[in-house]
Amino acid sequence: MTAPMREPTFLVLTALAEEPQHGYAVLEDVARMTGGRVRLRAGTLYSALDRLKTEGLVEVEREEVVQSRLRRYYRLTGLGEKLLAAESARLREQAALADARLRVRQQPGGSPA
Repeated sequence: MTAPMREPTFLVLTALAEEPQHGYAVLEDVARMTGGRVRLRAGTLYSALDRLKTEGLVEVEREEVVQSRLRRYYRLTGLGEKLLAAESARLREQAALADARLRVRQQPGGSPA
């Protein structure tokens, strides 16, 4: 069993699951997915992308120059997709457990509030 994924890692991989994106687009996507609750800093994101690349979870799909700056597009690898799917399943199981226990609590004779 692998350790649970940290939330920023989960969110970055989730942002890349649909299509390749450049760093700034990942920052915006993470903020959008979380309703603004998580706002990654650029330094944090690029450190995470470097680590995820080293771990084989993401790779650079292409690079382009925009306004004299290099824009690197990242995509999820097969391994990244597999680990994201496993983490998503783990989170669903945990949420189902919490929901089941809350239902018991809400039934007559359940634990008082």
